[in-house]
Amino acid sequence: MPTLHDAFGPELTAAQLHDILRLRVDVFVVEQKAAYPELDGRDLRPDTRHLWFADADGVTSYLRVLLDPDGVRRIGRVVTAAAARGQGLAAQLMDAALTVPGEYVLDAQTYVQGFYARYGFVAEGAEYTDDDGIPHIRMRRLPA
Repeated sequence: MPTLHDAFGPELTAAQLHDILRLRVDVFVVEQKAAYPELDGRDLRPDTRHLWFADADGVTSYLRVLLDPDGVRRIGRVVTAAAARGQGLAAQLMDAALTVPGEYVLDAQTYVQGFYARYGFVAEGAEYTDDDGIPHIRMRRLPA
């Protein structure tokens, strides 16, 4: 079973960051054929929280939590390697991410909207298509 890891930006080792970025690029850029600037300058910020599962082969599932200027937490880059899907890893990452009280937002690919709804996220606004043609919807979870 993969091991859960939790670190803020400056705590990441070069090897951890490399493995995280490799998974994100493998899925979002290569598998989904979405050429976009994956490196956005936010990964090493002290208020960026990284949660991931890893096994002997590397990172198997990942998400990050950003702190927006208005104090709202933004969940993003939720990803699981093809070989690790169906094990509930993303659900466990969401459980871990939401232990910090507060308001959260995310931009979900519409086909996984129901997954986020299980965590209290509600669609906000109309569906939109990103620059790579992938349908998304903004979702928000208010404090409990």
